[in-house]
Order: sequence, then structure tokens, then C-alpha cells
Amino acid sequence: MYKNFSLALVGMMTILTLATSAVAAPVVLFDESHAQQFLIGKDGPLDLSALAAAYREHGFQVKSFAGPLNGAELSSVDVLILSGPFRPLNPDEVQAVLDFVNNGGGLAVMLHIPQPTLNLLRQLDVDVANGTLHEDAAAIGGNPLYFKVSKLAVHPLTEGLESFSLYGSWALRGVADHVTTVAETSQHGWVDLDHDNKFSKADAMQPFGVVVAGQLGQGRYVVFGDDALFQNRFFDEFNRRLAINLVNWLGQS
Repeated sequence: MYKNFSLALVGMMTILTLATSAVAAPVVLFDESHAQQFLIGKDGPLDLSALAAAYREHGFQVKSFAGPLNGAELSSVDVLILSGPFRPLNPDEVQAVLDFVNNGGGLAVMLHIPQPTLNLLRQLDVDVANGTLHEDAAAIGGNPLYFKVSKLAVHPLTEGLESFSLYGSWALRGVADHVTTVAETSQHGWVDLDHDNKFSKADAMQPFGVVVAGQLGQGRYVVFGDDALFQNRFFDEFNRRLAINLVNWLGQS
């Protein structure tokens, strides 16, 4: 009787072990195939190892990829991060990313320069201004290109946040109803349209979006006007809180 009980217990434990191992950890893929300069495998001040660590702390398997983005590579991925690409995505890659999101994936795009992702952003109904943002009212260290953002919409990405900081952002605008402005400058934000590094009549001053989010099919995406906010150097308490919200929101199935 005791022998049979022991065998039954071992069998039950084996089944539980197999069942647990069968539930794979979600996968986040950091694209590094478009001349990105700031990487998850390095610990420099401008690298992304702290963001990668945040994903690991929340149960994700973290990968990087240096090949062309395609459906086969993305089929085993839950979240895709495009942070600071310097080389454009080709049309096949854009379509692969769109299919990935449409089929339930989560996508985060963080801009260093907008040109490499313009074709993708247009398909996501996101427009980018032709000029970098300044915010005199909330400048950090007297530099209007570095500023705090405290005008936040109610959204899972802003939960528990009063503000976060940006360090060189492009203005963003959703051009469809399914795109939400999650965070924006104050009314004193301005874009240097004439590129003379000072506000003049040729420039535009108004609230500008810096984070927008939307849905495509079964998936969701978010675009940040800045790729520095999650770099190691700037991963302070508030930007880390934003990062954790990002991990949780994009990771929802």
C-alpha cells in the first residue's frame, strides 16, 4: 500500500513538473539589426541593460536579434522593442512587424531619429513632427531639450506616475481614433521648425504629444518620442515606474 502511494505521489509530482515547464516564460525581443547604438548586452550609461533587467524581473525571457525581422523570428515573441534604430526597416520587415502586432504581439518604438521608422509609423497612424521638442517651463538643468512631462492621460502606462523625464524628444500625433495621446508637453512646448535653436515666429508652440499608444488587430503598441528615457543613465525612479508599466501593459495577452 505504501509503495503504491509513493509511486502515485512521484507520478503526480512528475505531472506537475511537466505542466509547469510547459508554461513558457513570455519573450521580449530587442531588435539590434538596424544599426542601434544602445544595447541590452552592455552596461554603459546609454545602454539598455536596466530595461532588460526590468523585463527579467517580471518573468520575461529577454533576447536580442541582429538579423532581418521576419514572421518566423517573431512567431515565438510576445513583445518587440525597436529602440533607437538608425537604419530603416525595409518593406518586408514593416509588414512582418504589422502582422506581429495584428496577431496579438506588443510593440514599443522609441525614437532617436524618426526616419528609420517612418514607414512603420504611418501604418500605425502615428505622425512625427519635423523638428525636436523644447519645453522651457519644465526644463531639466536649464536645457529645454531635457524636460519633465507631467501632463498624463489616464492609461495603464501612466499608472502611479506623476511625471517622467525626456532627453531629446520628437513630437508625436495620432491620426486615427484608435491612437491615444498618453503624455504631452505643457502649452509651452515648442518645435524648432526653422532650426535656429531659439523660439521665433516661424516655430510652433502648443501642447505636443510625446507618447502615443494604439491597437492594431489583437495587439497593441506604443511610440515614445525619445529613446533615451530608458537608458541606464536616465533610469531613475519615475522613468523606471514608466518602464514597469510598459512591461505590464505590453505583456498582457
